[in-house]
Amino acid sequence: MKEIFVDMLEAGATVADVFVLSEKNLALKKDGSHYLNIALSDRTGQIKGVIWDNVSPIASSVAAGDFVMIRGKVNEYRGALQLVVSAMQAVAADTVAPEDFLPATTRDIDRMFDRLRHITDSIQTPHLKALMEAFWGDEAWVAKFKRAPAAKMMHHAYIGGLLEHTLSMTSLADKVAAHYSGVDRDLLLAGAVLHDIGKIEEFEYQQHIDYSDQGRLVSHIVIGIGMLEEKLQKVTAFPEDQAWLLKHMVISHHGSREFGSPEPPKTIEAVLLNYIDEIDAKVTGIRQFMAGENAGDTWKSYHRGLGGHF
Repeated sequence: MKEIFVDMLEAGATVADVFVLSEKNLALKKDGSHYLNIALSDRTGQIKGVIWDNVSPIASSVAAGDFVMIRGKVNEYRGALQLVVSAMQAVAADTVAPEDFLPATTRDIDRMFDRLRHITDSIQTPHLKALMEAFWGDEAWVAKFKRAPAAKMMHHAYIGGLLEHTLSMTSLADKVAAHYSGVDRDLLLAGAVLHDIGKIEEFEYQQHIDYSDQGRLVSHIVIGIGMLEEKLQKVTAFPEDQAWLLKHMVISHHGSREFGSPEPPKTIEAVLLNYIDEIDAKVTGIRQFMAGENAGDTWKSYHRGLGGHF
């Protein structure tokens, strides 16, 4: 049974326990010999590591994504903790408890899904209501949707994170639609539910959270459009103009080409969806970052991704 977790590690500690080998990169020393840069993770976080000795046999015996038993010592390198690993070997997946290695939402997944269903059940537009039912009636798809993370690192990066993010966004969308006149509420709600559905295939999340081959090759936006196209075919006489508007919301929800959207938002509903996504992702990311910092500090350390102190 696992006893040592990443969030327990301190400089000077000796470590002998199982982690997920989430990254493995061979590098060269100045003398031309090899060393390994690695990252080890569990449900509490990730720590970088290095292997200086016995590099070739270790590198050939383990792969990224493996459960590994490591022995090593924690030191501090450039202001961060690092594991100097002296031994590492693969461990069979059926000998570990998966819940030790994957971070998960603290909220009840079934209750969140019921709340999301309750909101989408209020959609009145017949073709959008039918589209939602096409997704909710696909049990295999729903099982993945309820389990998937919403990101690898920045926000909702845990099992159930996609559902949590989607529920939060859909609740916000419902409130925003009531505030502004002329907004197509049902279209905005459908866009909020469907904007990130491609993430159920963009990530692999069996042993650790990372990008799948499919995710690296085409991204969740392209995957999501494919899923949407498939379900649109199951709805009788779905209006073509409405299908294009909904697809536009999915492809433009990142806001600009710089951030991964093939087109920027060009409708009021798409603009609102982009900002609702931005609000939920950033607020959650900042809260998670601050929760991981020293509780007594008034100002937290610099957040590289968000570009500031909080």
